Amino acid sequence: MALKHCPQGIASMSPFYLENEVQYLRWRDEKLAHAATSLEQLVVEVRDPRDLSSREYGAILRRCIDNNMAIYVSPLAADRGIPHALARQFGLRGIDRNWLGDDDGLTSLTTQDDNDHRGYIPYSNRPIKWHTDGYYNPPGRQIRGLLLHCVQSAERGGGNALLDHEIAWLLLRERNPDYIRALMAPNAMTIPARSRNGEVVRAAETGPVFSVDPDSGNLHMRYTARTRSIEWRDDPLTRAAVRELEAILASDLPYIIRGRLEPGMGLICNNVLHDREGFEDGPGRKRLLYRARYYDRIANTDV
Repeated sequence: MALKHCPQGIASMSPFYLENEVQYLRWRDEKLAHAATSLEQLVVEVRDPRDLSSREYGAILRRCIDNNMAIYVSPLAADRGIPHALARQFGLRGIDRNWLGDDDGLTSLTTQDDNDHRGYIPYSNRPIKWHTDGYYNPPGRQIRGLLLHCVQSAERGGGNALLDHEIAWLLLRERNPDYIRALMAPNAMTIPARSRNGEVVRAAETGPVFSVDPDSGNLHMRYTARTRSIEWRDDPLTRAAVRELEAILASDLPYIIRGRLEPGMGLICNNVLHDREGFEDGPGRKRLLYRARYYDRIANTDV
C-alpha cells in the first residue's frame, strides 16, 4: 500500500510521512526525550487563566509543544468566560458548535436525562472509552484543539487518562510501519450515519485514523475505541493495526497520564487521546466541566 507522495515546501519535511526516515529518527529522539511520564510534568499553576502572565503562557506553551497538552491549575472555577479567554490567548478561535452545546459554543458536560441528551454517554455518568474528539466530524470540521475546564468534580470517580496522539503514532510505527500505512488509508474507519426521529442528522463519515496536514506537516488523529457504531476496513493489516493500538491504550506505559480535574483546573491540548472513568455525583456536588472544541491547533506548536 503506497502513501501519497509528500507535498512540496516545509510540510514535506514532516516526520509523519513514512518516506522521511531521517526526519523521523531526529524527531523521535527529541519527542521521547521530552515526553511527560507523570501528571506533575504537565501542570502549570496560574493566577488567572483569563489573563496569563508571559511566564504562565510560556510554561503552558512549552508543555503543548513537547506533549500536545498542558494542565492548568487556578483558583477560579465558575466563570464561563475562562475557556473562551484562555483559548484566544493560544489562537483557538474557530469553535465547533454542536447541537447539544450551549449558546456561547461551550458544552456543559454534566449528567442530563432529558429527551435530547438521553442516550449520549458524555451526558451520563458512564465511563467513556479512549477517543479523540470529533472523530465523526467531516474533514472540513476536524477538531484540532480541545479545552476542558472543571467547575465541579464528582463525588467519586470521573478521572481521565491522557496520551499524546503523536506518541501513539510513534509506538505503532516502531512496532510496524505497515500499521501506520493501514491506519492512514482513506477508508480505514467509518462512523455510520446517525438518525433521529427517522431522519439522518449526520451522514456516515469514512476516513483515515492518522492524517498529515499538507500545509503544516502536523499529525491529526480521529479514533474511538467504541465497538458499536463503528466499521473498520475489513482487511488483515487494518485489523492487526487496530489490535496493536488497543493493546497500547490498555497498557501501563509511562506515557499514559492519569488524573482528575478538580475545580479551577483545566486541560488545553491538540486533541490528544483521552478517556473518562465512570463517576458518582453526591448531594450538592454534581460534576460539571465546560468543553470547547476548535478547528484550530494551538498556535506555535507546529511540528
